[in-house]
Amino acid sequence: MQHSSLFRKLSAAILTVGVVAAGSAAAQEQTIRVGTVSGPDAEVWQVVQKVARRNGLNVKVVEFNDYVQPNAALDAGDLDANSFQHQPYLDSQIRQRGYKMVSVGYTYISPLGMYAARLKSPRDLPQGAKVAVPNDPSNENRALLLLAAQGVIKLKSGAGVNGANATPLDIAENPKKLKIVELDAAQLARALPDVSAAVINTNYALAAGLQPTRDAIALEDIHSPYANIIVVRTQDKDKPWVKKLVAAYQSEEVRQFMKTRFKGAMVPSF
Repeated sequence: MQHSSLFRKLSAAILTVGVVAAGSAAAQEQTIRVGTVSGPDAEVWQVVQKVARRNGLNVKVVEFNDYVQPNAALDAGDLDANSFQHQPYLDSQIRQRGYKMVSVGYTYISPLGMYAARLKSPRDLPQGAKVAVPNDPSNENRALLLLAAQGVIKLKSGAGVNGANATPLDIAENPKKLKIVELDAAQLARALPDVSAAVINTNYALAAGLQPTRDAIALEDIHSPYANIIVVRTQDKDKPWVKKLVAAYQSEEVRQFMKTRFKGAMVPSF
C-alpha cells in the first residue's frame, strides 16, 4: 500500500516536471513572421525555417506576389522581417515612403554576368569592341558597374551609386574605345554572335542555356549592392531573434540547398 502511494506521488511529480519543462520550451520558442515573394525565395525559406526551429525560432513565412507589399506590411507591423529586395530598391522605398528599415544580412545574388562567344576574359576585349548591355536604367547601371569593376572602363566620380543610375554618358575613361550597345534585356543572349560581349541578366542567361557560374567571363561580386538582403524595422535590428534569423539563413544547409537546387541562378552572398 505504501509502495503504491509512493509510486503515485513520484508519477505525479514526474508528470508535473514534464509539463513545466514543456511549457518552458514553448515559452523559449519565439515566433516571427517573415515576408518574401513566391517562387525560389519561398523555397529557400522552407529550408531556413527548419534550421531556425532547431535554434528555438519559429519562422512563419508569408508569401507575396509583388515587390510593394512586403515593405508596406513590415512598416505596418504585420511582419517582423522581409527578404526579397536589394539595397538600392530598399533605399528608393525609404526615400519615397519614409520607411524606418535597415538591412541586417545578405542572402543571395542573381548575378548579372558578362558572356562572350569567343573571349575568356574582359581583358581580351579588342579595341573598338561592341559590348551589349540592358537598356533599362537599373540593369544598365549594374552592367556599367560590372564593366568598371573589371577595369575596362572608368565611371565619373559618384556615377552609378547612391540611387544615381549610370549611363554611357557617365563613362569617364574608355581606353579600348568600347562601343556600348543598349538593347532590351530579353534580346541580349540572342545578340551574342553579333557583339564581342554582352552583359545579361541571370534569368535570360539561363533561358538561353548559359549558366552564370560556369559560362560567364565576369560576374557581379556576391557583395554587390544588388545582392538581396534581410530587412527589419530599425527599432528591431538589435533584438536577439534577428541574429538567430540571419544565422539560420546564412547556414551551410541553406548554402548547399541553393547551390544544388538553383545551379548558379542564386549565388549565396554570405
